[in-house]
Amino acid sequence: MDLKVSFMGLKLKNPIIVAAGPLTASGKMIKKAIDAGAGAVVTKTIVNEVRSNVRPRLVANKYGMQNIELYSEYSLEEWENEISYAKENDGIVIANILAHTPSEMAYIASRVEKFGADAIELGISSPNGEGIEVLGSNPNKLYDFTKSVVARVNIPVMVKLSSNVTNLARLAKAAEKAGASAISGIDTVRGILGVDIEKKEALLPTYGGYSGAGIRPIGLAAVSTISQAVNISVSGIGGIINYKHVLEYIMLGATTVQMCTGLILNGVENIKNVLSELESWMNRREYNSIDDIKGAALRSLKSYEEIKLEPYGLKSRVFKCHVNCDKCVKACAYEAITKQNDRVYVESKNCTGCGLCVSLCDSRKFNLEWINCL
Repeated sequence: MDLKVSFMGLKLKNPIIVAAGPLTASGKMIKKAIDAGAGAVVTKTIVNEVRSNVRPRLVANKYGMQNIELYSEYSLEEWENEISYAKENDGIVIANILAHTPSEMAYIASRVEKFGADAIELGISSPNGEGIEVLGSNPNKLYDFTKSVVARVNIPVMVKLSSNVTNLARLAKAAEKAGASAISGIDTVRGILGVDIEKKEALLPTYGGYSGAGIRPIGLAAVSTISQAVNISVSGIGGIINYKHVLEYIMLGATTVQMCTGLILNGVENIKNVLSELESWMNRREYNSIDDIKGAALRSLKSYEEIKLEPYGLKSRVFKCHVNCDKCVKACAYEAITKQNDRVYVESKNCTGCGLCVSLCDSRKFNLEWINCL
């Protein structure tokens, strides 16, 4: 079994990329991620005008993390040494860049190409600082910026998109039309992680990017939408903690995935664990490569018009409960589930087949057997 993937023409030893962010702020940090097993690493966002980051700027809880970081604190010229250092052991480095005009974006792209970057990622969708309305939600501006960079460099160009838009498919198509080799998504989601109710203050002093496990469903929906809209490669981002999450994104059309928050909270060394478990899972199922499962779940997605809306429900059954959590009883809005001692009873005449009880069950998955209730 081989985890190697071809992404934008680059030969990656595996599909895991470390995303632009706190873990990729310097050549030393990038090299650490490469040495930990990453197939490639994306630099922190490189700009022409350096601004110091505020302190504090990161806050996390069990649901995820908010960051109010802006861009790299290294100047454009300083990144020549950082990229050179990161590539000492033939690591693949993707430069994330941002600028105010197409010509400026093309200039930065040409500079980092000369520094040795293997590809470009246009970091146009961050909710921090100037916000998401500048580029990431305007197809025409997105096209112009992408086209300008593609025309200027001889390395692949990837465009990073956000879920904070009204028509993600249209934006992906604009990037593809402009010559992008790949789409990555999603960037962080604009949010406030919480409030210190005793101090009556937000945990961080401004709006920022929310990341972590909480945004994975949004990321999965975005990747499937993009995969169905374009014919170029997709890199999935959002809430990837373990090998199962990697598989979810790949099965919805991604060729690679980008990890960040999970590695910040669990250590960059966790890449090795994720890769080991991914390889074991594929070996057990006798898959030979990532291509064997790429996009496999896309066919299961249907429009509402394609779904048969029939009055199905569960047959009346009695289940033995092993945990006594009562989640199914409490969650059933139709009063189809009752419980006596360690027995769970499902009454077919009340059950509408919504499926919530099955997803909540910690004891065992119900043996779903649907019947037409008419």
